[in-house]
Amino acid sequence: MFIKVRRDTLIILMLAFILITSGRLMSYMSYASSTETEQGIPIAGVIIKGNDVVPTDSIRVNINNVGFRTGSYIQGDTLITTKRKVPMNEALNNAREAAMLSTIPGTGVMPIKAVDVKLNKETGILTVNVIEDFSTVEVKPNQ
Repeated sequence: MFIKVRRDTLIILMLAFILITSGRLMSYMSYASSTETEQGIPIAGVIIKGNDVVPTDSIRVNINNVGFRTGSYIQGDTLITTKRKVPMNEALNNAREAAMLSTIPGTGVMPIKAVDVKLNKETGILTVNVIEDFSTVEVKPNQ
């Protein structure tokens, strides 16, 4: 019923556990402390909240097309992409408009009526809050 483990085997297992744990802890701490690169703060990701019908991927593609994607970074009040440099207030307005143009796939219905876009300049995470309103959506029958 009891497993017999020799003392030297137990010591080796404990040292391995301590090394693995300390290595992971050091890598997490180094990642957390290095939020900035030589270029600036990289865009870490896009968080989308509040959508029920419009798929998150559809909104995320539109936001990525504006410039908030992997490879872009923030330097001061400027969003720098691989193709251009955009002032941050203009980039946030473009992201807001792009999110509002997101449609339900396979249709032309745009139910998103309000969007709140916030960028955390410390972490590089863009948060998009979406409000869908179907009371004002114009749905035209196929002719």
